[in-house]
Amino acid sequence: MSKLILASSSPRRERLMREAGFEFEIIVTDAQEISEKFMIPWDLTVQNAKIKATPVAQANPNKVVIGADTVVSLDNEIFGKPSDMEEAAKMLARLSGRTHIVTTGVCIFQKEKNENFYINTEVTFKTVSDADINKYLEVINPLDKAGAYAAQDHGELIIEKYSGSYTNVVGLPIAELKETLANSFQIYPTI
Repeated sequence: MSKLILASSSPRRERLMREAGFEFEIIVTDAQEISEKFMIPWDLTVQNAKIKATPVAQANPNKVVIGADTVVSLDNEIFGKPSDMEEAAKMLARLSGRTHIVTTGVCIFQKEKNENFYINTEVTFKTVSDADINKYLEVINPLDKAGAYAAQDHGELIIEKYSGSYTNVVGLPIAELKETLANSFQIYPTI
């Protein structure tokens, strides 16, 4: 039985953790994230990561619990998950031809021990037309993705370049997570 729990329902985070070689289980609560648009992205994501991880950690005190949250921000405005396809199209239009920041906050708990960090990655979109946006929205589901896009799913249609952690853009900064788990919790990938 694994000592590690991922407190996230994100299939992207699960895939990244498995590809990194970690053995873990997934436990998710119905904790309500905060979505305060006035908060600084790193503060918002770390707070939401704590909100997700805390109840799971309290119920599993002998395990290491990871919570994470990702947002997109442009001009100090936070873009969460769109509520519908119309909002998704508007988000993508605003990001068109611009560089924005993807921030993922991570919270790791084990008993009384708690490590938090966040990672920023700059992503530059191609200049995309309404037709390009519609084409992109036909091939992905944007409703469960911050900023209405997924770098790993046809990202080449809209992304020109990124600077920093690619896995952060997908939803979990794996290199930094591995380092924190190894240094602070003595947990290592199994493969």
